[in-house]
Amino acid sequence: MYWIRLNCGGYLYVIVNCLLPTVEMAGASDRHQYPNNESSSDTEDYTDDRRRRVFKNRMRSRNTLPSTGVSKALCPQSAAQNAAGTSEERVTLVVDNTRFVIDPALFTAHPNTMLGRMFSSGLEYTHPNDRGEYEVADGISATVFRAILDFYRGGLIKCPPSVPVLELREACDYLLVPFDANTVRCQNLRGLLHELSNDGARCQFEEFLELLILPLMVNSAQKGDRECHVVVLLDDDTVDWDEKYPPQMGEEYSQTVNSTAMYRFFKYIENRDVAKVVLKDRGLKKIRLGIEGYPTYKEKVKKRPGGRSEVIYNYVQRPFIHMSWEKEEAKSRHVDFQCVKSKSVTNLAEATADPAFDLDAGGNPIVAPIPPDPASYLLQGDAEEAEVANVPQNDPN
Repeated sequence: MYWIRLNCGGYLYVIVNCLLPTVEMAGASDRHQYPNNESSSDTEDYTDDRRRRVFKNRMRSRNTLPSTGVSKALCPQSAAQNAAGTSEERVTLVVDNTRFVIDPALFTAHPNTMLGRMFSSGLEYTHPNDRGEYEVADGISATVFRAILDFYRGGLIKCPPSVPVLELREACDYLLVPFDANTVRCQNLRGLLHELSNDGARCQFEEFLELLILPLMVNSAQKGDRECHVVVLLDDDTVDWDEKYPPQMGEEYSQTVNSTAMYRFFKYIENRDVAKVVLKDRGLKKIRLGIEGYPTYKEKVKKRPGGRSEVIYNYVQRPFIHMSWEKEEAKSRHVDFQCVKSKSVTNLAEATADPAFDLDAGGNPIVAPIPPDPASYLLQGDAEEAEVANVPQNDPN
């Protein structure tokens, strides 16, 4: 009961204080008319003024709160209107049985990508399905497509940990989205750097092909050859062959190019694979890339029995490239059967091989009968004529 009374008294005190300013305003002005006021009256006037200012501030704050509430209420309404305006322009994309509702303005901001080209021409080249949805990115998973959408929003793709880097790379190539160190972030640095190295190796080999390899191929073509064998040497490699005793080379018409940079490039097998793909894309055939021994200079000369000399060369391991641009290679390797067949044996393997025999039902070889000598027929005929001439003829009488 004591606390209840105290609270009621507190509320009554507040109500009285709120009503006092209207009553004390006149009394305070009357007191200020008398010069002999005590100090206690001045203190009361100061307290009343302070309470009055506090009360006015409270009333002012209450009057301003409704206006602030209206402005806050209008903000969601305007945001809803803006959202409604953008929702009318949005399209639905279906990727891997997953629907993505996206504003096409994100795609048109990147016109060099496939989606930017699709939606930049007023959807003339895209046809929606029965539901008005667009089925795009066939063969790409929804997880990869969701990651690629971040490129249109912020210009950066974060590869999910469960997605291989090669899969993300193929999806970016399909959608014409740039895949480089500025647009892709990946936890698997090995996979990311491998793909970046493939791009760098392709650009580097195309430069080597135009500046160093193509002139050698043109040189071979001007001689009538339709293939070229190029050995890559270091810049400081020297080739000094003996004119009388040249080395026994597998490729008689091999050419060399001195380039330490290309030598270091072909040191990696991944770069050789990339180079082979580039040569195939350029229409070349019978492509072989590897490392072989190449003779550089003569070391010594040995005398063999019979007075024959043998030269020993110093061999170094160097990369080589072999390619062909022959169109009718199949016809060049076969014999034209319309020509008259020669009876001479030109193949040493056939000459030294055992003759072929026909087998009978029992598996025994059938020996062809040897034809008799034509001269024997003449001798046999002469003997028969001689016998006829020596037989006496009977007299009919």
